[in-house]
Amino acid sequence: MFGPKVKLEKNLFDKVKKYSEIAGYSSVEEFVTHAVERQIAEIEEADSEEDVKKKLQGLGYIS
Repeated sequence: MFGPKVKLEKNLFDKVKKYSEIAGYSSVEEFVTHAVERQIAEIEEADSEEDVKKKLQGLGYIS
């Protein structure tokens, strides 16, 4: 079901674990998968590659 592993800094992992438990997710993996899926869905709404770049810049992923 899962592909390659992703490494997170300890402090970020601790936050993800805390909030995944509060939100009622069954695991950290489920929470991260849901968060990434939501973010990708938002980016996919772009009409062109230029729109994708603007969205990613707006989200702070690229400069």
